Amino acid sequence: MKKIAIYCKGGIGKSTTTANVAAAMAKSGLRVVQVGCDPKADSTLLHGAPQSETVLELLRAGRDVPLDQIVREGRDGVFCVECGGPIPGTGCAGRGIVTAFDYLREKDMERVYRPDVILYDVLGDVVCGGFAMPMRGDYAKNVFIVTSGEKMSLYAAANIALALERFKNRGYARLTGLIQNSRNVPNETALVAELAGENHIPVAGIMPREELIARSEALGRTVVAAFPESDAAVRYAALAGKMLALSDDA
Repeated sequence: MKKIAIYCKGGIGKSTTTANVAAAMAKSGLRVVQVGCDPKADSTLLHGAPQSETVLELLRAGRDVPLDQIVREGRDGVFCVECGGPIPGTGCAGRGIVTAFDYLREKDMERVYRPDVILYDVLGDVVCGGFAMPMRGDYAKNVFIVTSGEKMSLYAAANIALALERFKNRGYARLTGLIQNSRNVPNETALVAELAGENHIPVAGIMPREELIARSEALGRTVVAAFPESDAAVRYAALAGKMLALSDDA
């Protein structure tokens, strides 16, 4: 089993990247679970899974429901989980993730679904409290950071890398690679490669900025599912393969 967490600055394309990588892995025959760790509960929308209550909504309602009402299979063949978050304006989203993870472990999701890959799609660039949960506690074994060549994106990626370096002796997940989600800024590939070199990790993939990806999202689909023969779908398949090759087994 591969357990991978994907982090990045908010709005850089983390969820789009995660969903397309998950779809490519499932298309190759792997059993994939994608766990959304954003309070907006929008990580798995592109898989078209039947809408269900999030883990935290169920817990707030005091309901103990079967695991198959929490884990839903999407049309891409990806099993989808949304942790959810507190009611807006109340509570702590980080603590919500901790609570949701504890519940999934209590329900023994890994044993029941026996996934080949678990992908954790983690909110933004926050690496404290509950948002660090996927990279510790024997959840994810590997972390990939999505970044562009934009200054703030590179800064956020460097902060995540620094956190992992500081905590590497505590059994946290290993920083495994960068994913360049291009924004067409000057010297973008060189800037991302420089950050990768500073952290002694590879750039797992370079994804060009493509209108086709936006078109597929407008259809509510991953580009892997909506345009399977496209260059973009081929690139996501290659990225998925590289991520698996670089990642440790759990």
